[in-house]
Amino acid sequence: MEKWRKVASDYVFKSPFGNLRKDKLVLPDGQLIDSYYVNEYDDWVNAVVLTKDQHMVLVRQYRHAAQDFFLEVPAGKAEANESHREAIIREVREETGYISDSSPIKLGEFYVNPATQTNKVITFLFLDAYQAFEQDLDPTEFIDIHLIDIEEMEKMIASGEINQLFTASAYYMAKSYFMTRLKEN
Repeated sequence: MEKWRKVASDYVFKSPFGNLRKDKLVLPDGQLIDSYYVNEYDDWVNAVVLTKDQHMVLVRQYRHAAQDFFLEVPAGKAEANESHREAIIREVREETGYISDSSPIKLGEFYVNPATQTNKVITFLFLDAYQAFEQDLDPTEFIDIHLIDIEEMEKMIASGEINQLFTASAYYMAKSYFMTRLKEN
């Protein structure tokens, strides 16, 4: 199998939130696609933040595209010259005020939608987190902090109370991490 060959590329739109690119492509069998649209986004970071008493730190915020409120893991994107690890430490502290004395554990790095998007989400795990600061939110952020018993998370996902994909996948990555550690011990 061969990769698709790009013969032309133009930007339809550019913004600080992402770009929309239109590619002209030749498929392996010679077919031509005149307009294949690609969303260029920065990578995202998110984290499962667990307290010493096994509560998961979630944030609740309004998401305009879905026109609803969502319980989510803390998340964001890296700022200039910031590593993914540095970005998630900053985002967790800003959104929740929580920190950990140990370094975040990288759980995984996955493309969000490789058919039409360029970005990945990188998921971390914070252990023994504790609230050491007040929230330090951006002017457009309105975030409530929620502590959810880790034992309740699967029920909340199954019932649809938590219905944000990156939160569900982050939870299951953390669960897999803990299950693997149990088998090793």
